[in-house]
Amino acid sequence: MSFAPVYGPQSRALILGSWPSPKSWEMGFYYGHPQNRFWPLLAALTGEPAPRREDVEAKRGIILRHGLALWDVLASCTIQGASDASIRDAVPEDIAALLARAPIRAVFCNGAQAHRLYVRYMQPVSGIPAARLPSTSPANAAWSLARLREAWGEALGLYLL
Repeated sequence: MSFAPVYGPQSRALILGSWPSPKSWEMGFYYGHPQNRFWPLLAALTGEPAPRREDVEAKRGIILRHGLALWDVLASCTIQGASDASIRDAVPEDIAALLARAPIRAVFCNGAQAHRLYVRYMQPVSGIPAARLPSTSPANAAWSLARLREAWGEALGLYLL
């Protein structure tokens, strides 16, 4: 099973990944790979200090204080390492249950695979089209942190508290 969603009563925008990486499993929380740019990016977009890698509560705080929610598209799957391309036997999370508990108005997918999985499994249930954002993964080296900040900031800007 994947990690529980992070959301609160002010969560207007949902950020979805595909499935936790092995490093995330080791950390016990989303985007745990030390080279993943997700947390430094969110810190930059929100004006928060970048959380230490092991500080899960600081990471939760960034999400909750700024009207965001965080989750993965898949509840379970078969995967080799961190290769999204190897995902098989995909079972989606219950997006309807989350939407019943949080006022989500927009969905943003971290990377192409999260977007493909969302469109296939979740969008028919949610009815909310998702924006595909460039992946914060270290494997997406073509995108610098500055370029990611520009793209993500433009997309998330209207939803950040």
